[in-house]
Amino acid sequence: MKNLFLCSYFAGVKDTFKDFMNNDIKGKKVLFIPTANIDEETKFLVDEAKEVFKSLEIEVEDLEISKLDEKTIKNKIEKANYLYIGGGNTFYLLQELKRKNLIDFIKNRVDSGMVYIGESAGAIITSKDIEYSDLMDDVSIAKDLKEYSGLNLVDFYIVPHLNEFPFEESSKQIVEKYKNKLNIIAINNSQAIIVKDDKFEIK
Repeated sequence: MKNLFLCSYFAGVKDTFKDFMNNDIKGKKVLFIPTANIDEETKFLVDEAKEVFKSLEIEVEDLEISKLDEKTIKNKIEKANYLYIGGGNTFYLLQELKRKNLIDFIKNRVDSGMVYIGESAGAIITSKDIEYSDLMDDVSIAKDLKEYSGLNLVDFYIVPHLNEFPFEESSKQIVEKYKNKLNIIAINNSQAIIVKDDKFEIK
């Protein structure tokens, strides 16, 4: 069964996440990928996400994929029951996932039952293609990224941070540009998209 929890701001949907987990969270362990945030000044978001997990008594194991070899990364993901991928630059994140040949690997693990938790960039990459998010993120940071195919875990395109600072304009621009071209789902920092197999709901 495919289980995804997708949001703009993880610290803003803590209670929704508890419900998603049916409050069966104490003692669980999450593999935590902060890679999108490595070139950003918003590292506090990574810290806040970690604090949420710790407050729920969920053990956090860091996995910085830009600094580890492919075999080590895949071994850890293979054993993980819960995978969190955080926010930052979506294009840099995708570049590093592709560099370590993780796109199909992660998709297969999710299809096999690993729970996927995606925040902001980590939510955007679940789409079939992430090029639509170039109004929100700087593509030039990912100098080695040649194409924009994502994890293809959902059949919609997430726009996070709707009407939220500092993305008020960029989030609206994406929705306006693509509303008649793509199946756009826009969420604010207090909402989450919960995916169960091929069905989803916004909470």
